[in-house]
Amino acid sequence: MNTKLLDLYSDYLISSFSATTATGLSRMLDNAVSHDQVSRMLNSERLDSKAWWLMVKPQVRIIQREDGVILIDDSIEEKPYTDENEIVCWHYDHAKQSTVKGINFITALYQVNDVSLPVSFRLVRKTEHFIDKEGKQKRRSAISKNEHYRAMLQQCVQNQIPFRYVLNDIWFASAENMRFVKLDLNKDFIMALKANRKVALSAADKQNGRYQRLDQLDLPEDALTTIFLERVPFAMHLLRQVFTNADGSTGVRYLVTSDLTLTADQIATIYKKRWKVEEYHRSLKQNASLCKSPTRTPTTQTNHFVAALLSFTKLELLKVRTNKNHYALKMQLYATALRQAFTALQQLQPVQLADASA
Repeated sequence: MNTKLLDLYSDYLISSFSATTATGLSRMLDNAVSHDQVSRMLNSERLDSKAWWLMVKPQVRIIQREDGVILIDDSIEEKPYTDENEIVCWHYDHAKQSTVKGINFITALYQVNDVSLPVSFRLVRKTEHFIDKEGKQKRRSAISKNEHYRAMLQQCVQNQIPFRYVLNDIWFASAENMRFVKLDLNKDFIMALKANRKVALSAADKQNGRYQRLDQLDLPEDALTTIFLERVPFAMHLLRQVFTNADGSTGVRYLVTSDLTLTADQIATIYKKRWKVEEYHRSLKQNASLCKSPTRTPTTQTNHFVAALLSFTKLELLKVRTNKNHYALKMQLYATALRQAFTALQQLQPVQLADASA
């Protein structure tokens, strides 16, 4: 991999406001780099999470702290017009409650204070073909998202990234994941639980198999309740939160933690940090040109994704330096481009049209 060209390409992703292509980068550089060079770079060795760690490691070492948190979540980069392959395929989108065609990626985002850096990623590869009950041929992944979750956290520990808590939503709140974080990694977690999750309210109830659905319990709001889950050998504290949606309706969130020393306010405050992963998803797609590449093969699509991670990281570091968010930085670049285009137009001495009222 030509890392210098990859670095240049990532700058191009930040600077671009339209589709990002090898020809576009070459033209922007007045052909100092040919489009064939850019294409060969994207078609070279397929970058993986280990390669990405070597790129981001120096920045992580600068910001790392023992009270850092790891946020894990997945998202889908929709690519409805791209040919299907093992990466670009159909995935269920929980937000839309339907299947969409695109790239499903999972990220471990390391957050310390106001800085968030992606430290591990997985692209969901559906390499297996099968026939469903309706006789239709479909794809599936040989590795589950929860297996990716545990492998990414294991990689974070092996890479000696200091963190105290793992934060994730309901889709990763399996009993196996809870046991892995607490018992295997010796870390703590704060996770959201589904409203239909069954819990026991005492060790005796757990031993006798007396479990009840969360949404059928009369639980206090903003207060801690000790609960027990099936296949989880330790007690947890549960926090029930009631919130108001933008449309005026109310919702309920159930947060559970393995750290029994936390207060209700501390649990709520720490879990709010998970919102950073949603900001990461939006900025990766809108400011780092993740969705603007016409790449067609699994290798070029993967390498473009890594380049977008590099673009996001640069924006995050610029945010710290300039005290401007990603969107303000992008708008600053856009305004500069407009001024340069306007100046270039004036230098061409455009034809002045006659006054129609004369």
